[in-house]
Amino acid sequence: METMIMGFIFLPMLLMQCFMVALAMSQQNLTTDQYALLQFKASVTSDPSNIMSSNWSSSATSICNWVGVSCGAFHGRVTALDLPNMNLTGSLPPHLGNLSFLVSINLSGNSFNGHLPPELGKLQHLRFMDLSSNFLNGSIPGEIPKEIGNLHNLEILLARNANLSGLIPPNIFNISSLGGIYLHTNNLSGTLPVDLCYHLPNLEALYLGENQLNGSIPSSIGRCKKLQLLDLDTNSFTGYIPRSIGNLSKLAKIYLYDNDFEGEIPKEIGNLHNLKILSAENASLSGLIPPNIFNISSLKWISLNENNLFGTLPIDLCYHLPNLEHLDLYENQLNGSIPSSIGRCKKLQQLDLDTNRFTGYIPRSIGNLSKLAQIYLYDNDFEGSF
Repeated sequence: METMIMGFIFLPMLLMQCFMVALAMSQQNLTTDQYALLQFKASVTSDPSNIMSSNWSSSATSICNWVGVSCGAFHGRVTALDLPNMNLTGSLPPHLGNLSFLVSINLSGNSFNGHLPPELGKLQHLRFMDLSSNFLNGSIPGEIPKEIGNLHNLEILLARNANLSGLIPPNIFNISSLGGIYLHTNNLSGTLPVDLCYHLPNLEALYLGENQLNGSIPSSIGRCKKLQLLDLDTNSFTGYIPRSIGNLSKLAKIYLYDNDFEGEIPKEIGNLHNLKILSAENASLSGLIPPNIFNISSLKWISLNENNLFGTLPIDLCYHLPNLEHLDLYENQLNGSIPSSIGRCKKLQQLDLDTNRFTGYIPRSIGNLSKLAQIYLYDNDFEGSF
């Protein structure tokens, strides 16, 4: 009985102590978040709209009320830092890595400069990162820091047009949660890892265009089964386009233009029944155009100009292209006549076949293309009157 009474006495005291400890830890965590944000504010050298200077104050009732800051309803910790297009100038302090509950950070469209702090790799809850359109420099970040590989929940990595240079850390391609990698329009160099898609089962978009990447496209690209958009244009890729691209059944857009490939367009591309855009102009491609490409009924845009493609166009060219809007095949070595089936491409708006070796008569069926706005047929060997 006495033991029971003592229990009733000490239990409330124990609960109170636990509550006080939890409260103290919560206050400490909030202080950590506040300090990190104030250090970020101190790193901002220009705030023309006075967004931070007028609102971000240590005397404010709660950091959760600061502009661009969101907090979790349960724990009250900072979960989002969203300050896009605020015309802010400054650098990114390492203290951002202490926002340990951060899920989303969007600082795009500003003028942040300097290096990306490696401490960002500590943000294990981070799912969305957008640092696009800034003036960052250096690599992403440092020399392949292991911290980047710790972002196991990252779903979107967006840092386009951010003045980044150096190599892409290969362990970025080990983050299995990634659904989108957007690193286009930077100065990134080096090659893509051989095991590119071994650990990216959820990747839907890979944007690496307008960089200085080289080497070949790894055949492992065919393992990214959910990939819908592949953008590798305006780099220095060489070698053959891997046949495994034909395994990407969900692929809707391919941008491979302005590269230095060799060999033919793989016929396996004809297996991509959801493809809408095929853009591989000025890519040093040669050989025949695989005829099964013209059987992809979803295609809206075929752009294969400025290559060394030869051969004839299939007689049934437009039998299976009800959605085609642009057909650009200029500056190649194509020959033969333009098939009369061209008149079946009812949605065609632009037809560019100039600077080839086409012969024969221009088919009258072109007159059926009521939506045609631009037609280029010069520098060929046609006969007859127009």
